[in-house]
Amino acid sequence: MSLNKALLALALAAALTACTKTDEAATDAAATDAAATVDAAATDAAATVDAAATDAAATVDAAATDAAATVDAAATDAAAAVEGAAADAKDAMAPAADAAPAVEGEKK
Repeated sequence: MSLNKALLALALAAALTACTKTDEAATDAAATDAAATVDAAATDAAATVDAAATDAAATVDAAATDAAATVDAAATDAAAAVEGAAADAKDAMAPAADAAPAVEGEKK
C-alpha cells in the first residue's frame, strides 16, 4: 500500500470515528431530553390526580354535610308532627274521658 493510500485510510477512519462520537452524543442528549419530558409529564399528571382527588373529597364532604342537615331537619319535623298529633289526640279524647262514667274506686 502506498503512503497516500495509507494516509487516506487513516483520514477516513478518523472521520468515521468523529461521526460515530457525534451520533452517540446526539443520541445521549435526545435520551436525556426525553427522560426530562417524561419526568415533567409524570409530575404534572400526579399533581392533576392529586387536585382531582382533593376536589372529589371536598365534594363528597359537602354532600355528606348537606345530607346530614336534611336528615336532621326531617327528624325535627317528624318529631314536631308526632308531638302535634299526640296533643291533638289528647285533646280529642278529653271530652270522651270526661263523659265516661267513673269506675268504682277511681278518682276523677
